[in-house]
Amino acid sequence: MHIVDDVPELDAAVGEPGQERALTMVLVLDGFLDAGNAAARAAQHLVDLGEGPVVATFDVDQFHDYRARRPAMSFVRDHYEGYDAPRLVVRLLRDTGGTPYLLLQGPEPDNRWEAFTRAVREVVERFRVTRVVSMGSVPMAVPHTRPIAITHHANDPGLLIGESAWRGELRIPSSAQALLEVRLGEWGHAAMGFVAHIPHYLAQLDYPKAAAALLEHVEKAGRLTIDLSDLLVEAEEREVEIARYLAANDEVNDVVIALEQQYDAFERAEESGSSLLAEDQPLPTGEEIGQQFEQFLAGLDGPDADQP
Repeated sequence: MHIVDDVPELDAAVGEPGQERALTMVLVLDGFLDAGNAAARAAQHLVDLGEGPVVATFDVDQFHDYRARRPAMSFVRDHYEGYDAPRLVVRLLRDTGGTPYLLLQGPEPDNRWEAFTRAVREVVERFRVTRVVSMGSVPMAVPHTRPIAITHHANDPGLLIGESAWRGELRIPSSAQALLEVRLGEWGHAAMGFVAHIPHYLAQLDYPKAAAALLEHVEKAGRLTIDLSDLLVEAEEREVEIARYLAANDEVNDVVIALEQQYDAFERAEESGSSLLAEDQPLPTGEEIGQQFEQFLAGLDGPDADQP
């Protein structure tokens, strides 16, 4: 990793050693946690508002699997050109009110995650970052006609600005972004983030509505002011396109209606404090669930395993 020291704006943003000054670093790693391209679109919006100087660069060759994620380039008639080299950089940006903050943006490392977290720690400590705020998005069985749900997470409960909709423990695939939050907490640095729930039928499209929702939460967590007007216009245009598509495709529209009914039923149950489980029906024990699952697996190898 290379840290750029000759940036006058950075010296002003960081301040003198011992000087108390809040500096947020927004984190977006393209790849795993980016359904609907929401996080990447949010990061690009921040850059579009006023591209600032690069203050740190990572050696992408140490982290990137080029055969798994091949960068694009152009072939023009009889030669190659325009190679889009992957970049993992930290930029110094300013919000609408002139408040400085950092943006760490680029492809999620394919390997050497621990080395990556140590490199980010160096950035955090070198620039005296007071809070790291990450953005991500995952596909969920939710309708686009309802508010964007956001999962809040942090390595310190005191950082949370909203309640989690999840109860209990979920075992999920890890990511470099999630590991970084854990490691920063172990090193005594505040880190938090937001994950938007993207309608699964829109996960492959750009979904600017979710990007705007993520940035609204980043504003609160990072104490920043971000102009979202252009992004909201883009979101409205996409909503019109979706409505036009649903009007011409009854099967997909039926799926959306079913999701709306399911969503509203859960909302009513949450508000009333009631349960959606059938009355007078005890919950199965873990052992009973395990037995049923074992029977299911055994059936896959049975004589009718090839039958639909």
